[in-house]
Amino acid sequence: MSDIDDPRRRFLIDALTAGLYAVGAVGIMQPAWSMGKIPKQLVPGKSIYDMQGQVYVNGQRANENTVIGFNSVVETRSGSHVIFAVGKDAFILRDNSKLTIKGKEESGIITGMRLIGGKLLSVFGKRHASQKLKLSTTVATIGIRGTGVYIEADPERSYICTCYGATDIISNKDKTSQEKVVTRHHDSPRYVLANASMGAAIVPAPMINHSDDELAIIEALVGRFVPFASSDDYGAPRKTRY
Repeated sequence: MSDIDDPRRRFLIDALTAGLYAVGAVGIMQPAWSMGKIPKQLVPGKSIYDMQGQVYVNGQRANENTVIGFNSVVETRSGSHVIFAVGKDAFILRDNSKLTIKGKEESGIITGMRLIGGKLLSVFGKRHASQKLKLSTTVATIGIRGTGVYIEADPERSYICTCYGATDIISNKDKTSQEKVVTRHHDSPRYVLANASMGAAIVPAPMINHSDDELAIIEALVGRFVPFASSDDYGAPRKTRY
């Protein structure tokens, strides 16, 4: 079921994107990128940008000073969310979700993630060939280097939108169902079905339940812009992400 009209999510987006725009001298809403009012890169030692409700890290109730590291389990309860960064990657974990993170502190790189259930919006820094990252659900495995991706995971299917960049999507049950997805701007969302005919587990899907504003916020937390940003749509010159 779509939560695009969920009032809690609408409030979150409105609250967080309020800082992206400012009223100019003539009373016109102007993008605030040029005015330096976007969410800023998190300072060293700080993981959480925003949270609401019941959020747990490694089984303990989290607060704004909780550190989410390279071997953490992050969980949210009903009506909750957490927006955070680990290394050069950043995330919005929505309510009723559970995420495990694996990596090495010394390398500063997440090497594996599992969305056990729920909804996750992610942006990842560029990785070298030796720094491959696999993000898995019960239904699918997604190979990632540098990209933005939104995932919804439940036992019957996984929703995967490669917002920009490239991913390799593979059905966990049917290895003949796999696809390399390369997009610039939400071009090829996919469902991966738990029970489908051989070779037919990956099917087209609509773009649902996430926004460019949210992607812009979490990219800013790790010092980047969304790759499709331009002076026309976000008020900032087009920048390379890496």
